[in-house]
Amino acid sequence: MTVSIAGKAPWLKDEALQRLLAALSANGEGARVVGGAVRNALLGQEVSDLDIATTCVPDETIHRAQAAGFKAVPTGISHGTVTVVAGKRPFEVTTLRADVETDGRHAAVAFGRDWQVDANRRDFTINALYVEADGTIVDLVGGLADIESRTLRFIGDAEQRIREDYLRILRFFRFFAWYGHGRPESEGLKACARLKDGLAQLSAERIWSELKKMLAAPDPSRALLWMRQAGVLTAVLPESEKWGIDAIHGLVKTGNELGWPADPLLRLASMIPPNAERIHAMAVRLKLSNQERERLEAWARAVLPNAEISEGGFAKRLYRSEKQGMMDRLRLALVSARMEALNDNAAMMRAGHLSKLLEFAGTYEKPKFPVTGGDLIAAGLEKGPDVGKLQRALEDAWIDSGFTLDRDALLATIPEFIGKA
Repeated sequence: MTVSIAGKAPWLKDEALQRLLAALSANGEGARVVGGAVRNALLGQEVSDLDIATTCVPDETIHRAQAAGFKAVPTGISHGTVTVVAGKRPFEVTTLRADVETDGRHAAVAFGRDWQVDANRRDFTINALYVEADGTIVDLVGGLADIESRTLRFIGDAEQRIREDYLRILRFFRFFAWYGHGRPESEGLKACARLKDGLAQLSAERIWSELKKMLAAPDPSRALLWMRQAGVLTAVLPESEKWGIDAIHGLVKTGNELGWPADPLLRLASMIPPNAERIHAMAVRLKLSNQERERLEAWARAVLPNAEISEGGFAKRLYRSEKQGMMDRLRLALVSARMEALNDNAAMMRAGHLSKLLEFAGTYEKPKFPVTGGDLIAAGLEKGPDVGKLQRALEDAWIDSGFTLDRDALLATIPEFIGKA
């Protein structure tokens, strides 16, 4: 039975793509779109990147692409990959290949012309579907049936696929989070559990990249559950071992109900203890960006307001806090309260109060303290530590006033503060 995605894939009508496929398929050669674009078109999901597999060797790919008026960049030519740029859109074009030798992360490859061999070397059946220029699907590994049942399955022997590249353990759970249904395929799950020690061979950047992509899925809770069951989560994120992943389901549910976008860092925060020192060590180990580390550390340091705090009191707290860290703390507290509110009226009231604080924090703009060190020097103070000390005292008074004292009123109190010094 022939399956076509011609009506489900508007990107197939792209004139540049069609010209490129035609150029790479001329004179006995072949070219097909492969991988994620085909999978996502079948699932009715967004397609961002277009990858092409071809029988042309890299030099021939470059020659044909340039002859067709495209720019060709040899981005990974030793592995057969050439990036062809049409207008502003890049297409990754890779020669059919077979793995000659693997070391658990990298592979030496040999170029070939056999589509079955090329399909067999890929990771999962749903990622090894090809599509012709006219939209006809070419399925050499049973990927269509697995798309239909939302089954994530390794191609061939799961253990062999993982030994070729241990990153596939994390990819198994990441793709399951995005595309899987029910329970993970048992042979794949068992192989991930048996070979989890191989994760130690991976770079920190690749581990965090996969974790972040998984945590960005609409609902990663089932994938995280099976990761924990297989011992994989503890292997890559030991901070979660005693803290757990129980908050994830409530976070996803609350986020869906309140319209929060999927937030990998907030989801990560829900899985680890709010300890700034441990978070710093984790960030160094996984090589998080400075921005990511700072956000998580700010969340860990943020002090949750009590239930009686007024809006004015909260404004003062926010002035002395890092806004994003406080909002993250409020969101996770709100999730907890909403889950408890199903059977607890007090928690329901707490959830309502937290919602108001979160709304206030979302629109809060930190006011600018109106007195500078230069103002104090102009008022007669000598340069030195006393300037900073007085400035901090005036700022405290300004905060206590609810940010109502203006510059002149604050400067007028300088003699009073000097007298107290």
